[in-house]
Amino acid sequence: MQLVLENAKDFKKSIDAIAVLIDEAELIVGPEGISLKATDPSQISMIDFNLPKNAFKKFDVKEERALGLDLDYLRQVMSRGKPSDQLTMTINQEKTVLFISFKGDSKREFSIPLIDVSKGQVPNPKIEFDSQVTLKAGVVQDALKDAELVSTHITLGVDEKSFFVKANSSRGTMDSETAKDEKTVVKFSVKGDAKSTFPRDYLSDMLKAADSDTSVVMHLKSDAPIKLSYSIGEASVTYLLAPRIESS
Repeated sequence: MQLVLENAKDFKKSIDAIAVLIDEAELIVGPEGISLKATDPSQISMIDFNLPKNAFKKFDVKEERALGLDLDYLRQVMSRGKPSDQLTMTINQEKTVLFISFKGDSKREFSIPLIDVSKGQVPNPKIEFDSQVTLKAGVVQDALKDAELVSTHITLGVDEKSFFVKANSSRGTMDSETAKDEKTVVKFSVKGDAKSTFPRDYLSDMLKAADSDTSVVMHLKSDAPIKLSYSIGEASVTYLLAPRIESS
């Protein structure tokens, strides 16, 4: 197996987007590209990642291969690559080690032992969402930073006129509202009011790899998981996050 990417930047950001929630998992390298689906240790969030083969300068894969990896260590290795470095990934003959090489002003190579990852069945929730909103990531990132001053949880939702993020605690309240006709809103398809409460840090982590002008697609339904997705170059990353259900 040999995979070559023209530059390391987007793959590095992709691993950042995964490793922020997942400690270890299997990257599946198959005929169509690289994919990963896993839940975080707390089981309240899920990530679905895909990088198609057409993103690669060279994609030499003879059979599907599951690569069990310590994602935090892979993230640290990827952080040593410069954005413009050519990235090459290969496996040794014994299929026990993944080699990562960066080629720029110099060539540097790291070896990463493959590990056994106990992989249970990853759920594929079927949710009929009421609303879909696409807006620039910076809108949500700023609202989450504002909410950090107030609470560990935020209420996120839509009504017929706007997208909103709210937080409240003994410290006070925070209210961020973005009207549907703002230029930062790319698409606004709302059937009815929808809102749910989520842990703020999870949403912040999910958006760490997104540039402020990246378009983020959110699927929403009251008291249901949020589905959040965006692109990193040719790669796509989708998250699901369970809500906190308020007891009556």
